Amino acid sequence: MKVVSIVGARPQFIQHAPVSQVLRQPHTRVVVHTGQHYDENRSAVFFEELEIAA
Repeated sequence: MKVVSIVGARPQFIQHAPVSQVLRQPHTRVVVHTGQHYDENRSAVFFEELEIAA
């Protein structure tokens, strides 16, 4: 199954992190970053620290 998650702001990343962990296998995950309040450094930290696959 392919699951698409749409996130853009800090609270959405935090809410998405546990969902992302559960869906790792055997699903295909796609994360769409809307760029809301976009800061390249902060965005990278969310993906790294919360272990969200890009």
